[in-house]
Amino acid sequence: MALNKTNLLFLLLSFFLTLNLSSAQLRRNFYAGTCPDVEKIVRNAVQLKIQQTFTTIPATLRLYFHDCFVNGCDASVMIASTNSNKAEKDHSDNLSLAGDGFDTVIKAKEALDAVATCRNKVSCADILTIATRDVVNLAGGPRYEVELGRLDGLSSTAASVEGKLPQPTDDVNKLTSLFAKNGLSLKDMVALSGAHTLGFAHCTKVFNRIYTFNKTSKVDPTINKAYVAELQASCPRNIDPRVAINMDPTTPRQFDNVYYKNLQQGKGLFTSDQDLFTDSRSKPTVDLWASNGQLFNKAFGNSMIRLGRVGVKTGRNGNIRRDCGAFN
Repeated sequence: MALNKTNLLFLLLSFFLTLNLSSAQLRRNFYAGTCPDVEKIVRNAVQLKIQQTFTTIPATLRLYFHDCFVNGCDASVMIASTNSNKAEKDHSDNLSLAGDGFDTVIKAKEALDAVATCRNKVSCADILTIATRDVVNLAGGPRYEVELGRLDGLSSTAASVEGKLPQPTDDVNKLTSLFAKNGLSLKDMVALSGAHTLGFAHCTKVFNRIYTFNKTSKVDPTINKAYVAELQASCPRNIDPRVAINMDPTTPRQFDNVYYKNLQQGKGLFTSDQDLFTDSRSKPTVDLWASNGQLFNKAFGNSMIRLGRVGVKTGRNGNIRRDCGAFN
């Protein structure tokens, strides 16, 4: 009899585990029965925000990366700190996240909540996922199919950010290890690095490469000499640390494969960019995508889909927030 009870318990546990795993499966058209126009509503809100400021595009894209790399794609990066909790967004690595990214999600949620059938039916995490796809597409990039069904996370702490986000000084070894922890391959890493075709960075992030690289060379020898002069002119030593420069010096407002062409010419802004070309493991992929934008677009879309599967919250591990910036 005891054995039968044990077997029964095992079967029940297996059933609930299977149920939980199945509920964790994202899918297209997840909201078909509750908010069928979700993607259209979000896209309209995103387009309106872009008309107000171009910064919407790189800010939203960067926000998505910073969210997914810390405890998964659960919009935990949007939570505001309280007296009792310092949230993710206030970690030093997230202080440079532009407000337009947060505002894009907030505006899209307001648009959804204005539709009775959609009110509080779509998670902030899914809104951010859709909005990110749309800013990429509206900047000239691919329109890949988004998978939906995430819940919003129930935790957000600054401490959880430590060591989770790529740094400008990282080489391919560090980048590969960091991406692997999220189930992403070397190819995914090179593809997702292509997001640096858009946006900007603060001068302080490149000072070491153009002024104090190491004991034998003040300037990183892998940087194109003309590009060094350009960077030093834009970022003199005594410049206000808030001043920003384009990540892509050639086509900064267009999502394209010029990022990889820049790497071939020694015009990667960060060590983490340029090392993709100097490292023999990633160089062939850089060369391939520099010569074929369509292949890059396809790879980027596929890698974004895989990124969107990281750390998905379901069941009791999450909920749908009424306010993206605060827990229910």
